[in-house]
Amino acid sequence: MVCWLGLCYHFCLKSLQLCYIQYTVCFLSFLLSSGSSNSEMKVLSICHSSRARTLLPDFIVFFITFYVHKLESARFTVIGPDHPVTAIMGEDIILPCHLSPKMSAENMEVRWFRSEFTSFVHLYQHGKDEYGQQMPEYHGRTELLKAGIVDGNVALGIVNIRLSDEGQYRCFVQDGVFHEEAVLELKVAASGSAPRISVEGHQDGGIQVVCQSAGWYPEPEALWRNLKGQPLSSSTETKSEEQHGLFEIKNSIVITENSNKNLSCAIRNTHLNREKESITFYISDSFFPRASPWMVGWSVTLVILLVFVGLTLFLFKLKGKHLNTISKLRTEL
Repeated sequence: MVCWLGLCYHFCLKSLQLCYIQYTVCFLSFLLSSGSSNSEMKVLSICHSSRARTLLPDFIVFFITFYVHKLESARFTVIGPDHPVTAIMGEDIILPCHLSPKMSAENMEVRWFRSEFTSFVHLYQHGKDEYGQQMPEYHGRTELLKAGIVDGNVALGIVNIRLSDEGQYRCFVQDGVFHEEAVLELKVAASGSAPRISVEGHQDGGIQVVCQSAGWYPEPEALWRNLKGQPLSSSTETKSEEQHGLFEIKNSIVITENSNKNLSCAIRNTHLNREKESITFYISDSFFPRASPWMVGWSVTLVILLVFVGLTLFLFKLKGKHLNTISKLRTEL
């Protein structure tokens, strides 16, 4: 039994965290073997007594070492941002995370993951980065920033942000048997093209003006403003999803002759709270539908002509009635 205990001890020297259970089993077996039969003791007699005297103190030393290591495991809190982190698609971002109180994390395990613990975004273990079970979409795109790791800074850098990177991340730090984690939210935004204004034609007694832009994420907002920067009400709006999950927006407004003819269109990204604005657009009076002078003249002439023809026909009809009346009177006489 002592020989078995020795094998357990030498195996456990390789992994202090895992061998507590194994050594406990060995120790319990050792205690149980003390009550075994003489025949069993004879079998165990192949182990030299001097070896037994050597291993038993080692066993005691192991338990002392284990509990000292457990007591020396640092107690800390993992802290992340208390608000979502916003990244721009195609650019780089740093996900902040640090230990409190400030302490070195060089010899700790730092694991960044999303939903599955084993399938990680980035893993720092045994003083180096590990990539064995890293999520394929993050290959070559992550880096644990080690410049501040001695102060407990375990921030993660991600390059070339994609829309699929949006969501929840977990910053997990373990020291010995103690571990803590923080959860943070990453939002991704894309700023699209500058707004393009075009005149579509006449509608409802005015001119329909359209503002169009593409390449936005999430769904953007369109804002019409007059020359003083005051908002104008739009008439219709359509949003459509493009390839790669980006959005295109098309917003229209009807401008009448008596309304504001100086206007601009702005597209706003709600995540970034930024907007892109078009140049001020002016609609000349000549664009508005109106009757030309020659059309007015022709219309007046046509009306007069119709009145004259109608009056002539009426007079001819009235003259005919009078002639018939005179003819009847003559006949009677």
